[in-house]
Amino acid sequence: MRSPPATVPKARPRCGEPRRVLVTGGAGFVGSHLVDALLKRGDEVIVMDNFFTGSHRNLEHLKGNPKFEIIRHDIVTPFLVEIDEVYHLACPASPIHYKFNPVKTIKTNVVGTMNALGLAKRCKAKFLLTSTSEVYGDPLEHPQKESYWGNVNPIGERACYDEGKRCAETLAFDYHREHGLEIRVARIFNTYGPRMAMDDGRVVSNFVAQALEGKPLTIYGDGTQTRSFQYVSDLVAGLIALMDNDSGFVGPVNLGNPGEFTMLELAEKVREVVNPNAEIVFCENTSDDPSRRKPDISLAKEKLAGWEPKVKLEDGLKLMVEDFRERIEEKRLRDAAKGR
Repeated sequence: MRSPPATVPKARPRCGEPRRVLVTGGAGFVGSHLVDALLKRGDEVIVMDNFFTGSHRNLEHLKGNPKFEIIRHDIVTPFLVEIDEVYHLACPASPIHYKFNPVKTIKTNVVGTMNALGLAKRCKAKFLLTSTSEVYGDPLEHPQKESYWGNVNPIGERACYDEGKRCAETLAFDYHREHGLEIRVARIFNTYGPRMAMDDGRVVSNFVAQALEGKPLTIYGDGTQTRSFQYVSDLVAGLIALMDNDSGFVGPVNLGNPGEFTMLELAEKVREVVNPNAEIVFCENTSDDPSRRKPDISLAKEKLAGWEPKVKLEDGLKLMVEDFRERIEEKRLRDAAKGR
């Protein structure tokens, strides 16, 4: 009887060598910017997306690129592909979208993450999970450090996302401990920029779209709740630095801009940049809305080769406005062609 062939360890690309990378959720806002950055440095990139919140428009500029391909697939269903790295971004991140089908959101975060981890395990690939600052819930610690375990309502309307991401982090670390999988975990704070869905209900996209269309800027609550906003290119740089880090550091690590603004201050900033005549109105707040959110990024600055956000809010808003204005005009022309 012949002996089974010896198992040959997979040769991992060395630092600086092109990689074959899977980006789940790569047709989304953040995912598409990450895809651009990976292709720019020479990697081969496969995007997997079910296009629930992702958009073909975000990737149409990549048509014909021989190093890029799209697979339309829902991550809740197992899949096979040969890759060196997985950036796992698949999950709706807007309350409007994840509350639309909360059970599917939980399945995406749990079953989908298990499928992505299983693929990485089979391929011996590095795996990066994009978690969220929502794991901190309505925090009792301010600013939030990675050591803080959070204050999350496990039965609230946002729990499908908050608790789903907490479970996804658990799965990643269990695969790391049990199977030796090389993981990275990023906790992303509020991010804005071009390609955000204009109707996704997140505060920056809401304010910019409303200001451009001459509508009142809608503040939910009294406007004193705070958030910190990072421009998308800063986040992408942080994600890549985290994946490329080979010091043994896996996270979780906060990626965000520690500049803190109240919702009223943000509305005033958008009005200043976009439309000085925009009115500001107040509405009843949504359920379980955190009262404040600000990252402590000391760990990221220490572990990720000095990474820190570079784009100021007003500068990022100007870049975002150009994209939103173009899309609003495209929609106006489409509606006019349909006789609306």
